[in-house]
Amino acid sequence: MLTVHLRVNDAATGQPTPARLCVSAPDGTHFFPLGRSADFPTGRNEAVGGVVKLGGQRWFYSDGWCEIALPAGVPLRVQASKGPEFRPLDQTVTLGPGQMTLRFALERWTDPRADGWVSVDTRCHFLTPHDALLEAAAEDLDVVNLLATPQPFPSLDGTAYPTVPNLTAFSGQTPALERHGRSVVVNTLNTHPVLGQVALLNSHRPVFPLTFGGDEPDDWGLCDWCDQCHRKGGLVVWVDAFEPAGGLIGGEALVAAVLGKIDALEVTDRPRKVPLMPWVYRLWTAGYPVPLVGASGKDRNTVALGCVRTYARPEPGGRSWVEAARAGHTFVTSGPLLTLRRDGHAVQAEARSLTPFLALELIADGRPIATDEPRLDPASNEYRAALPPTDPPPDSSWLAARCRFAAAGVAHTSPLVLGPGRPDPEPDAAAAASSAAATAAATLVKLIRQTRDWVEQAGRFTNPKRREQLLARCREAAAKLGAEL
Repeated sequence: MLTVHLRVNDAATGQPTPARLCVSAPDGTHFFPLGRSADFPTGRNEAVGGVVKLGGQRWFYSDGWCEIALPAGVPLRVQASKGPEFRPLDQTVTLGPGQMTLRFALERWTDPRADGWVSVDTRCHFLTPHDALLEAAAEDLDVVNLLATPQPFPSLDGTAYPTVPNLTAFSGQTPALERHGRSVVVNTLNTHPVLGQVALLNSHRPVFPLTFGGDEPDDWGLCDWCDQCHRKGGLVVWVDAFEPAGGLIGGEALVAAVLGKIDALEVTDRPRKVPLMPWVYRLWTAGYPVPLVGASGKDRNTVALGCVRTYARPEPGGRSWVEAARAGHTFVTSGPLLTLRRDGHAVQAEARSLTPFLALELIADGRPIATDEPRLDPASNEYRAALPPTDPPPDSSWLAARCRFAAAGVAHTSPLVLGPGRPDPEPDAAAAASSAAATAAATLVKLIRQTRDWVEQAGRFTNPKRREQLLARCREAAAKLGAEL
């Protein structure tokens, strides 16, 4: 075995650049840098960070160089990745006798930052802030939100001790760590096992309690979390939106969304019991165009940080990605880069990607109104799809762009609300729009009634005022949707 100095450069600068690396032999052996092991745990909250297993391949994160023991005379596959804006590297090399160095270069094929975009992973857990910062640089993320959340720690003495990893690193509205334009911010994920969970980002202090319900009384509320977070200048993100829990779909989190207390909905590529977007479309059509943000949800070493991410574009002179997300200037993606913009009354969209996708679609009130299949540009080796300026149907209230995939994948913009400046729709179109909104609202009211029933029949309240407060919020949300409970 030879001790080799392996270096990955940015092709544009010639300087070392952080990257995710996989070095393997034909027999499946993986090689890791000195001091690190290719054998690592992959369970939730098990030594998370610095490594990742994707499929059968074991990757490690590097700040641009490392020393690694490698065999001579064996064809070695070297792979390097740095997020969707860099071309991935996949080369086979064979070390000669006594060879001491390997040099590679990663090339950026696009740079949305030139147009003001900021790339963000809105949720991960259990990494140390230093690991999160290294992975952010290696995955080409500008901001990573590392969220503290309660997690039992099984001890060898047989006791599962309650812990909250990273709570002492809480940083709120300022980076816990920052280097070369990358930052890690530590906030909290607050959870009820049935009523829902919310990521409380950019809050200048933690919002307690971090959990309620379960073995404890239900004498708190998600709306209380949202209100406190907003008083502390924070951004409230609904996590696992519309995912069934304890027999409910929506829970109090849906009530909070209708009452205007939810700022954004999280999109991941994690397995779900029910598809997310049909429910989101109903919420938007009912008159609640809550923006989207993307997250990896990384909590174990089988998920790559930034595998789903947010691109947020602050207004010129805007303060931060947080305000851009609140305003809906975002798209979420696992690869393709989207644009959606107005052109007078019409809207046009474009998608670009290094990996194939089936189609780019323009969606109006949940239904596709225009589609384009991607074409491979032989000069840049990228897939492109573009929709020319398209007039939205007169009965539509919102538009969005999305990509369809053959298998796993996500790329979706936040909704573009069709407001002032549009010609008044014909009476028939106005009636159709009203009918679609009413149908969507009625479906959401059914979910709120289920939450009301849970509160009355299953909720464990020691303070009757807390029960009545939650019931009153359910009634208020239903009233906003045009119904009585």
